[in-house]
Amino acid sequence: MSSETEEIRVWLVERGYNNRDLIILKYATPDGDRIFRRELAAQAVDMDSVTAAKDVSPTNLEAVDDPDLQERYEAEADRMADKHEPDDSV
Repeated sequence: MSSETEEIRVWLVERGYNNRDLIILKYATPDGDRIFRRELAAQAVDMDSVTAAKDVSPTNLEAVDDPDLQERYEAEADRMADKHEPDDSV
């Protein structure tokens, strides 16, 4: 199987809200250099919809260009991986 089709595990590193009543979740690769962004309607979120990690296609990842942000995401991904199983609700 080609690496282009294999999914990559990403860990929840940031959660926020916007003015459209959406919850914005950011999941990062363990090295912090790529993120997966997910938006959910606040009223649609249930206890199981936000997990510690997700497996996503490489085509759904965005590069993180800021070295400080990469470092922060790497540290947070490491912390989440140490404290949670991938399917844990967080």
